[in-house]
Amino acid sequence: MITSKGFSTGLYGYQVEYWKDGKDPSMEEIFRTCANAGMQALEIDPTPELLSLAKQFGLAVSGSYIGLQLHEPFESLNIEETVLPVAKRLAEAGATDLVINADPKGGWDAPELKTEEEFKQQGVNLTRIADAVRGHDLKVSMHNHASDKHNAEGDLRSVIEYASQEVGLCVDTGWAHVAGMNPVDMLKAYPDRIYAFHFRNQFGRVPSENLSVGEVDMKELLAVASEINYNGWLTFELLHEEATNAKQTLEEATASSIAYLNACIKELG
Repeated sequence: MITSKGFSTGLYGYQVEYWKDGKDPSMEEIFRTCANAGMQALEIDPTPELLSLAKQFGLAVSGSYIGLQLHEPFESLNIEETVLPVAKRLAEAGATDLVINADPKGGWDAPELKTEEEFKQQGVNLTRIADAVRGHDLKVSMHNHASDKHNAEGDLRSVIEYASQEVGLCVDTGWAHVAGMNPVDMLKAYPDRIYAFHFRNQFGRVPSENLSVGEVDMKELLAVASEINYNGWLTFELLHEEATNAKQTLEEATASSIAYLNACIKELG
């Protein structure tokens, strides 16, 4: 049975709802929406202001997500400013997860194919980051965000072949599917390296409305997560794009997704 820490969420999808209307996101409104939907934690950089706001709504902090050009030389990452202060804030907030994204070579608009040497560099950099934050008792994982199979498989090798055993995987179910990889297979192949999740379902490259619909078999994924004794946070990254054609609000989609995963977990016994 899954003995998770509970449900958490990243905030990107909520911020997008404001940007669609040309507005600046309101963290207070977003935190209230997450709490109303049944969320128990947030994936944020817990600055004093955001941590205080989260506590107002009874929300914990699960971890933080940091995007880095991991394929570049370690010194260029400047972790003294980009990573270490966040890690310290996470530890002080009682969080567990430091999620590092391997940002695309060439930028988000025109990602390029990384070389094997660059994938190796990513592993070296992840190992050094894990070394640097060891005193904070955090799980360091790489988040898969590549939308093509070459980079997705290479990013995976960065952890499995080129990083220390301290470094794990944050399995983003949506991006894995987009890149032509089965997230269930990732759990089966690397059970000891699954440290975190970002849950999203998909119809091809289009995010689905909520986790109960789409081409990713969430029931099977949770069953395998149970088999490998996963006990971390179940973190959402729902996103309503125009092509999603969502009938639910994001708050409603979050609430229905929580209910669906809870029902799946109950079935597992």
